[in-house]
Amino acid sequence: MAEITLDKLTKVYPDGTEALTGLDLEIGDGEFVVFVGPSGCGKTTALRMIAGLETITSGTVKIEGNVVNDLPPKDRDIAMVFQNYALYPHMNALDNMGFALKMRGVPRREIESRVREAAVVLGLTDALKKKPRTLSGGQRQRVAMGRAIVRQPQAFLMDEPLSNLDAKLRVEMRAEIARLQRDLSVTTVYVTHDQTEAMTMGDRVAVMRGGLLQQVDVPQVLYERPRNLFVAEFIGSPAMNVVMADITRSDGDMWVSFGDHRLRLEPSMAERRPALSGFEGRQVVMGIRPEDMEDAALAGERSEGRGLSIVCDIREDMGSEVYVHFNVPGEPVASKEVVEALVTDAPEDAEARLAAERARGAGISFVARLERETQARERQSLELEVDVTRLHFFDPETGLGIYDKL
Repeated sequence: MAEITLDKLTKVYPDGTEALTGLDLEIGDGEFVVFVGPSGCGKTTALRMIAGLETITSGTVKIEGNVVNDLPPKDRDIAMVFQNYALYPHMNALDNMGFALKMRGVPRREIESRVREAAVVLGLTDALKKKPRTLSGGQRQRVAMGRAIVRQPQAFLMDEPLSNLDAKLRVEMRAEIARLQRDLSVTTVYVTHDQTEAMTMGDRVAVMRGGLLQQVDVPQVLYERPRNLFVAEFIGSPAMNVVMADITRSDGDMWVSFGDHRLRLEPSMAERRPALSGFEGRQVVMGIRPEDMEDAALAGERSEGRGLSIVCDIREDMGSEVYVHFNVPGEPVASKEVVEALVTDAPEDAEARLAAERARGAGISFVARLERETQARERQSLELEVDVTRLHFFDPETGLGIYDKL
């Protein structure tokens, strides 16, 4: 097992494209860290630099305290698992899993012993004599995992290993990979674009955007206390609803207003977010997660300052829950492109795009994630109850979350 340290890791391509900028991250011995972000965010570049498949422009990669910048991949004692399995089609599962050991001159008896041990763990005992073309997608992915396991490396590096599987198999395999990693206690760096995958598998999740690390934390902290607007909208499905809002105080209570809606903030909100008082009389970006709204008819006792009166535009029945889409009057925050510009390095682009969006003056699309018992109907009025203790607030100028004192 090994600790991996990335110190100011930077990658600039010959054409000037900066794929990764000053990445600092310590990955503990036996830890499962997931890199997640949209396409082109730098997550795979970081993984390839750890593996030695990508040259390093500046910064260092350390494995177990040793700088490995100039060490070839074969000497780094790591094992990679790819999304396309990378299996040899003419070899059966046993030979595929043991091939790396064979190339290292490991005796055949030991190779078979290691492969059969891994096959038991992976449920592949009956498939060892089969060739890749006769295996299911899940079995092929297990063979690729087994090939990594038998090497007994210091670390696993996984590059979107589940992206070629169907939805049901992805759920099964992500649980299986997480279980294996816990059982083996092998340091693991995992890359995915799927935030659900990241949140359910990782001990910590590193959210990337535009070559920059936005936030690294345990999944629950990412969800409950996102560092900025990009993380807030990226983590969670459906995505967080956001709108420009005004913070005011009336009769000792703090209120947040947007469009023709007004919500009263609990005293506990001010205690948890003391910096919010500094925005009284100013605009903020307010976020409401879809799951923090419920059908008022099912909520029991109504509370003043927690309700939204809306008209259901679209009802989506998901089986265990219902998504209700509706519009609210108010000032839009920005498209994702604007949000991304705000939290990276192009604020002037953000302002121009934001001005254009505000000029359109259209309503803002929200979605609520409601209980399946809801009687919401399309084109009919509906009363929603908002859990105001779980509202999120962001500085509209920087995109950063409003938490502690200014």
